[in-house]
Amino acid sequence: MIKLYNSLTRRKEEFIPLGTEVKMYVCGVTVYDDSHLGHALSSIVFDVLSRYLEYRGFTVRKVQNFTDVDDKIIKRAHSDGVPWEEITAKYIESFFKSADALNVRRASVHPKATEDMPEIIDLIARLIAGGDAYTIDGSVYYRVRSRTDYGKLSGQNIDQMLETSRGDIESRKEDPADFALWKAVKPEEPNWDSPWGPGRPGWHIECSAMAFKHLGEQIDIHGGGLDLIFPHHENEIAQSESASGKVPFSKIWIHNGLLRIADGQEMSKSLGNAFNVSSALERFSSDAIRLWILQTHYRTNPLLDTELIEVAERSMRRVRQSIEAADTCENDSSAQLDVSVFKRRFEQAMDDDMNTPQALAAVFDLCRKMNRASNDGIDVSAAALLARELVDVLGFTLEAKPQNSVGLSEKEIIELVQRRKQARAEKRWDDADAIRDKLEGAGIDIKDSGDETKWSRS
Repeated sequence: MIKLYNSLTRRKEEFIPLGTEVKMYVCGVTVYDDSHLGHALSSIVFDVLSRYLEYRGFTVRKVQNFTDVDDKIIKRAHSDGVPWEEITAKYIESFFKSADALNVRRASVHPKATEDMPEIIDLIARLIAGGDAYTIDGSVYYRVRSRTDYGKLSGQNIDQMLETSRGDIESRKEDPADFALWKAVKPEEPNWDSPWGPGRPGWHIECSAMAFKHLGEQIDIHGGGLDLIFPHHENEIAQSESASGKVPFSKIWIHNGLLRIADGQEMSKSLGNAFNVSSALERFSSDAIRLWILQTHYRTNPLLDTELIEVAERSMRRVRQSIEAADTCENDSSAQLDVSVFKRRFEQAMDDDMNTPQALAAVFDLCRKMNRASNDGIDVSAAALLARELVDVLGFTLEAKPQNSVGLSEKEIIELVQRRKQARAEKRWDDADAIRDKLEGAGIDIKDSGDETKWSRS
């Protein structure tokens, strides 16, 4: 039984989809700059969630949007002196490049706000017809106080929300709490025709319209970062449930934590502390970045620390080499390593609100057990198959990042390999692991086959 923490009810709930297909909507990026590790965090979390649901036998339809018309995009276009369409095309391509490099599987659909404009306009018209929205001078606003349950996701009252809401309070609105569904045209800004005059959509309405179009009016899971709970997701709930008359819009709301930097600030591009994905991948493997993210629970706020990613790099080398060694291990033993306990531990951890730290512990323990069982002549072929299956659920590629090995001479490498071989023979596993770490840190690949050890420079 899979249980997931629902931000709406503030408790873990058994996951039972509405139909035969899991409908998942994940808020995507606003495409005005390269993806940073905060985007990677969210993408990896929901990538693992969809992978695990499929591992457990569900069919998943995942939608992740692009916001491709926004104040930040327009500002970037003006700053760079290029058309706004050029900005969005460039950074959509950049997002896919980064996601692919991190082994994040693409969603079933990646809709763009500008491509679903008819659906956005139709949804706004439904809200006006139902009395939940009104027009002023070519703009359209949602009446927040038309819903008595407004605030049920964030847990704030309307007046408190006004102090933290995004954007300036406009005096011409009926109520300062109301938010824009459609913004009247401004000079030199992209715009589309609508029944209320030329303009462009507000930030919140696009996600409701795209979810309706690609998934339906009720979905199973809606995801995004903690920073989206208010106002974005709160407003999505209000306008979606007003338009459809169906409650809830999403059965479960899942929010990942936000990256922190050393002084405790949350990472953001506006603070100038964003470590973009392409820069990170020049230094670390995609598996190391993924492990660094998954070794903390998705609802916590992990620390952006390159030393932690370096530790993850070494850990992934050990996992990779354990599996590779088990794949090539040949013995005629009838004794097989029992792996059922590790599979059970992995599934129990993932069933409990996707507890990836505990799931990883099961994988690491399995790899250590494989190493020692192989040394004792036990057949570990089934264990290797399970290990590969579990790391795939977590999205690891088991691909090494090339390293520079000029620091050690051949004589030094051979001496270290012999010392490690002796330590293994004497079952001094910690000493053997320490020597392997030193070799790997110098870019030396180690492969064990029975009593023999082969090495090569990366």
